[in-house]
Amino acid sequence: MDDKIKEMDELISEIDKLNYHYYTLDEPLLSDAEYDKLYDRLVNLENESGTVLSYSPTSRVGGAILDKFVKHTHLARLYSMDKAQGDDALLAWYNRIVKFVKDYNSENINKLPEPEFIIELKFDGLTINLTYDNKNLIMASTRGNGIIGEEILEQVKTIYSVPLRISYPGKIEVQGEGLMPLSELERYNENNEEKLKNARNAAAGALRNLDSKVTKKRNLTAFFYNVGYSEEEIFKSDDDIKEFLKENNFKVSKYNFKVKKFSEIIDKICEIGDNRDKLDILIDGVTIKVNDIATRKALGYTNKFPRWAVAYKFEAEEISTTLLDVVWNVGRTAKVTPSAILEPVDIGGVTVKRATLNNYDDILRKKVKIGSRVLIRRSNDVIPEILGTLPSTNESREIEKPETCPYCGSHLYQDGVHIFCPNTLSCVPQLVSRLTHFSSRDAMNIEGFSEKTIEKLMETVDLKEIPDIYKLKYDDIIKIEGFKEKRTNNLLQAIENSKKPHLSNFIYALGIPNVGIKTARDLANHFKGFEELKNSNEKELISIGDIGNITAREIVEFFNDKRILAAIDELFELGVKPVYEDEDDTPKPLLNKTIVITGTLDLPRKELEEKLISLGAKVTGSVSKKTDYVIAGENPGSKYDKAESLNIKILSLEELDKLVGGLNE
Repeated sequence: MDDKIKEMDELISEIDKLNYHYYTLDEPLLSDAEYDKLYDRLVNLENESGTVLSYSPTSRVGGAILDKFVKHTHLARLYSMDKAQGDDALLAWYNRIVKFVKDYNSENINKLPEPEFIIELKFDGLTINLTYDNKNLIMASTRGNGIIGEEILEQVKTIYSVPLRISYPGKIEVQGEGLMPLSELERYNENNEEKLKNARNAAAGALRNLDSKVTKKRNLTAFFYNVGYSEEEIFKSDDDIKEFLKENNFKVSKYNFKVKKFSEIIDKICEIGDNRDKLDILIDGVTIKVNDIATRKALGYTNKFPRWAVAYKFEAEEISTTLLDVVWNVGRTAKVTPSAILEPVDIGGVTVKRATLNNYDDILRKKVKIGSRVLIRRSNDVIPEILGTLPSTNESREIEKPETCPYCGSHLYQDGVHIFCPNTLSCVPQLVSRLTHFSSRDAMNIEGFSEKTIEKLMETVDLKEIPDIYKLKYDDIIKIEGFKEKRTNNLLQAIENSKKPHLSNFIYALGIPNVGIKTARDLANHFKGFEELKNSNEKELISIGDIGNITAREIVEFFNDKRILAAIDELFELGVKPVYEDEDDTPKPLLNKTIVITGTLDLPRKELEEKLISLGAKVTGSVSKKTDYVIAGENPGSKYDKAESLNIKILSLEELDKLVGGLNE
C-alpha cells in the first residue's frame, strides 16, 4: 500500500507540473495521449488502493452537489478599490502618494523609497480567495462583503490554473479572479441550447452554482495578483508577491508593469486599452498600486479602500438611456423571458435598442421601471445587459409580472425564478421554435424548412407537432406563397433525406433540456443506440462527458413523458430511423490536432467544423501556442496575425483538402 501511495504522490507531482505548463504557461510538455496515460495510471492506483489524496488532480472533475453555500470568514479583510474617474482624478491620487512619501521622509528616520507603481489588469469576473495550509488548498471562497464570503472549494477545484498544492508550507490567503475565457464562452454557446449571455455572468454563475459539474463544464480560468494574508512577513514589494505566486505555480498576467512617472502610468493604461480586444478574457480597466509594502503600511486604509491603490476604469463600456418598454417572449422550452426596449443609444459605434433582463426577479432586484433611466453595459457582449437604474426626473411605472401568456393567453406558472407557459400543445412561439430547432443543420438538417415556412404551414395545414413534418404532401406545400414546383419538390426531398440522421443529430433534434450538440454526441458515442439511451438511468448518465445530476435527471424525465414517447414512436412509424456510425475505424488524419477557423470561406463554418471534428480535430475559438493549424479564408483578421507571430501553420481550404486526403471523402 505504501508503494502505491508513493507512486500516486510522484504521479501527482508530474501531472501538476504538466498542468502548470499547459494551463498556466501555455507550453504543453506532452501530447494529450501521453498525458492521458499518466492520468489513467493515477486513477487506477486510486481505485486499487481505495485512497484519493486531497491534492489529487482527479478531484478536479466536479460532481459534488452542495445543499447550500456555507459562510466563510476570511483570515484578512479583502478591500475593494477606490476608482479614479478620469486622468485628473488619477493625477490627484498620484500627487497625494508622492507628497505623502516626501512628507513622511522629512519627519522620520526610516525613509521610504521613491514611489514606484505597479500597473496591471482589472479583471472582470468573480473574485476568489484561496486558503493554503501545509502546502495544500484547504478553502476557497467568494469575496462577499470583504470580511465574510461563501465557500466554493468544490467549484474552484475544477479550475486547472488553480494549484491544489504549493511549495510554501505556511498558512496564506491568495486572491485572484475567476474568469470564463471568451473562446470558451463562444464554444459553450455553440454546443449548448441554453446560451450564456456574457463571460462575466457565466463565470460568476458557474462559481456560485451548487453543482460543481456545471462549473467544470464552463472551462474557467483564474489569474492571481495578491497574497492577502501570510503567517510571516515575507514580502517587501508587490514584485515579491508576484514572484512568490509564479514560484508556486499560480497564473499571473503578463500585463504587469513597474513605472515611476505619471506619464508612464498613462502610457501603460493606453497600451493595455489598445490590446484589450486581443485578450481572451474580460477586463474593465487597470489597477495602479504602490509597489513598496512599507509605503503601503504607512499610507494605510480608509474605511473602504486602501490608500495605496486605485482602479482606473475604461470609458464607453457603460452608458445610460431610457427604458421604453418590456416585452415578454416565449421560447422552445416554454420559458417566458423579458426583453428591454431602449431609447436607441450608441456604444462603441454600435446602436443599441434592446438589452437583457434575465427574469422578473432581476427586474425587482435592479429596481427597473418603464421610463427609468437605466445603466447598460455591452463590453464584448452582443446583447447588452441592464446593470441598474440611475436617478431621474422621468415619469415611470412598475413593470407588471405577466399572469397570462402574451401569445396564447394560458395562465403562466413560476418555477424558481423563471416563468413558464404550460401550453406546449398550441402556443405558437413554442411550436415554431421546436419545429425550427428540429429541422436545423445540427439536428435533422431539413434544408428549406425555415421559421417563415413553418409559420405559413401552421396557418394553412394546421402543422402542430414534429411528426406532422413527415405527413406533408405536395399539395400542402405548393399552396404556400413563394413556393413553386421546384421549391416544393426540393423541400419534400429534404424531408425524405432527413429520415436517416446520425444518432447524435437525432438526439439533439429532440430538444432535451440542457442537451446541446456536444452532449448529444457524447450520448450517441456511449449508448450507440436510441433504445439504450431511452432506457438509461441517472447513475449511468452522470458518468458520461460533462453531464451533471440536473441534466441526467432531465434526460430521464424526458423519456418518461408518455406524450414525448408517443411522438417519437410516431416518427419511427413514419420512416425516421437514426443510425449510429462507429467512427473508431475511420481514418482520423487530424487526431488531437487543435484548429482555429478564421475569415470567410466557401464552405459554411458549421459544416467545416463538423468535418474537422469527424477527422479527429479539436476546433477552438482562439489562437494560442497549443494551436496546430489555422484555417484562413478572406479577411481573416487578428487570429491570422497571431498565428503568424507564433509560427503556426496557416492553411487555405485547398491546402486543408490536400492534407486530409479530401474533405468530401
